[in-house]
Amino acid sequence: METTIFQTALGAFGIGWTDTGLARLQLPGLEPDELATRINRDGGVPGVPSRAVEVLINQIEDYADGAAVSFEQTRLDLTAVPSFHRAAYQALLACGWGQTTTYGALAKTLGDAALSRAVGQAMGANPIPLVIPCHRVLASNGKAGGFSAPGGALSKLRMLALEGVSVGAPVGQMGFGF
Repeated sequence: METTIFQTALGAFGIGWTDTGLARLQLPGLEPDELATRINRDGGVPGVPSRAVEVLINQIEDYADGAAVSFEQTRLDLTAVPSFHRAAYQALLACGWGQTTTYGALAKTLGDAALSRAVGQAMGANPIPLVIPCHRVLASNGKAGGFSAPGGALSKLRMLALEGVSVGAPVGQMGFGF
C-alpha cells in the first residue's frame, strides 16, 4: 500500500491506496508523527499519488471546504475487511450527502435489526471514513452515537454540520420547545 498525507481546511488527512483502489483514510486530528505512523502501519509506504488518487484528494479538499461531494465513483480496496463489514459499508454507501441513517436501519437492511451492535462495530472499524460515510450513522435516539476517529463524536457532528445536518437540539433548548 502506498500512502500520502495532505492538508485541507479541516487539517491533515492521510490516504492509502493499492492498485485495486482506496484502502485507508485517516481523518484529521492527529499530531504529524502519529498521523504518519498510523497511515503507514502494516507495511504502508509513502508514495506518489496516481491521477485517480489526486482526483480523490481534490474531492476531499473540496469536502473540507464545505462543498457537496460524492465519492460514489471511488474504487475501494476492501480485501482485508471482514465480509459482514463489507456488506454494512455497501449498504451505507446509499446514504448520500446531507442524509443520515441509524445503526438499526442499517441492521434491518442487512436482514436483522438485532445486528445493530455488529453494525456499530463495523462502523468503528471503517478503514475509509468519509468515503464510506460512517459519520452519517446515528443512534436510534437521533443522537450522534460513537465515532472512533480523532475528536470522537464532536468530529462526527462537525462533519455532519458541513453537510447541513444538525443533530439534536442545542443544549438547554429542548425543555423550552424551540
